[in-house]
Amino acid sequence: MSDQRQPLTVYYDGACPDCVKDRETYERMAADDANVHWYDITGKDDELRKRGIDPERALRELHVEDASGKIYRELDAYQLLMRRAPRLRPLGWLIGLPLIKPMLSWLYRKMVDRRLRRTGRG
Repeated sequence: MSDQRQPLTVYYDGACPDCVKDRETYERMAADDANVHWYDITGKDDELRKRGIDPERALRELHVEDASGKIYRELDAYQLLMRRAPRLRPLGWLIGLPLIKPMLSWLYRKMVDRRLRRTGRG
């Protein structure tokens, strides 16, 4: 089975309207055989801990689990996910560049902090 068809599990914040919108956008752009499963982390702290994911960190960083059980976080998670969507592959490559990745990581954390404060969860 090719790497692209191995299942991925995306742990996302289903209580976040922007996150839900991002999921819907991704699903429209992804290949039909992307094999991506979405797991809403809302109210599932115990289940996350059992999987080795810190619930607070899961609110602040996208987490993606590959078929072998390895967890990718933040921009590494986005890159893995973007490889499944042909139109997003170039962006996934771009965000991994050594000069760009640290700046985007900083910006990503700022945006998440703002989102969590705005929704009263930060």
